[in-house]
Amino acid sequence: MENQVAIFSNPQFGSIRTAGTAQEPIFCAADVCKALGYTNGPKAIKDHCDEGDVTKRYTPTTSGEQNMTFVNESGLYSLIFGSKLETAKQFKLWVTSEVLPTIRKHGMYATAEKIEQMLQDPENMIKVLTTLKEEREQRIAAEAKAAQLQAINDEQKTKVIFADAVIGSEGACLISELAKILAQNGVKVGGNRLFAWMRENHYLGSSGAFYNKPNQRYVEQGLFELKKNTFSVNGVMQTTTTTKVTAKGQHYFINIFLGHELERCFAEDSGEYIK
Repeated sequence: MENQVAIFSNPQFGSIRTAGTAQEPIFCAADVCKALGYTNGPKAIKDHCDEGDVTKRYTPTTSGEQNMTFVNESGLYSLIFGSKLETAKQFKLWVTSEVLPTIRKHGMYATAEKIEQMLQDPENMIKVLTTLKEEREQRIAAEAKAAQLQAINDEQKTKVIFADAVIGSEGACLISELAKILAQNGVKVGGNRLFAWMRENHYLGSSGAFYNKPNQRYVEQGLFELKKNTFSVNGVMQTTTTTKVTAKGQHYFINIFLGHELERCFAEDSGEYIK
């Protein structure tokens, strides 16, 4: 309703012309100054309002359209607080408890005069309601986007806490166990795909005796450790080597995966690894 001027009235404070939008309403400075007892409106605006709180707008009057001064909500409060009238607090209460909530809820201040005007002029009513509908849709979209961003922010906070908790642990885990931990925290990966990703990125060997064994450089960096197990088969001692991811390694890979690197590596629809 940016091009609409709505007038709302109060028996004690008279009529106040408003314009702008439901999110950013503006108020006719001359009307506000008169209601608050200022005898020199331009001086009051200069003394109490910041430059960014003041704007000019062509406004219909009994003498024709004039370029008049309007103040935003911040400027309105500045004029209220600067007023010496005892009724300034009542004016503030009226604006904050009735006028602004109604504007923000409905996109306009629906006075009896405004309703009558719309009823007498169907085209004007359609225009007002269409503009109101558009503003409401924009507000709903903005609120939905804000809620989505907040949800993403909350999720990222959870992931940071999770990563910090892992680095605080001193225990090593199997690669398959790391895959389960990641899956529980929103990363779509299973043990086989995690092994495949590590082989493709040269963290693990991809052939021969070194298949699924960690590259020595990453062992030296402290990302992996090798655990040897010895057992007897028909009196013959056998030795096996198990690859484990250290606490440092867990934190290293979690930082990569929770930074959405994994989503670029795997196709969600097929589950196939993608270079």
